[in-house]
Amino acid sequence: MNKDDFGHDNLGTDADSFYEALMMAHDGLSLSNSHAFNARLILLMANHIGDKKTLTTLLDMASSYEKEPSS
Repeated sequence: MNKDDFGHDNLGTDADSFYEALMMAHDGLSLSNSHAFNARLILLMANHIGDKKTLTTLLDMASSYEKEPSS
């Protein structure tokens, strides 16, 4: 698995409705509860993916966004 394997839009037309559902799930949560919700969601998704190499690649990709210079 490499970063090029993750460049595909698998949600397609459902992306916007998923984003909306994600934002609604956070509605009314305190900042700490929002962080806890995100942690639970990430762990559930990681368990569903179930492949350490894939998860490590995704962690690396997510970390790289912090390291890129801002425009």
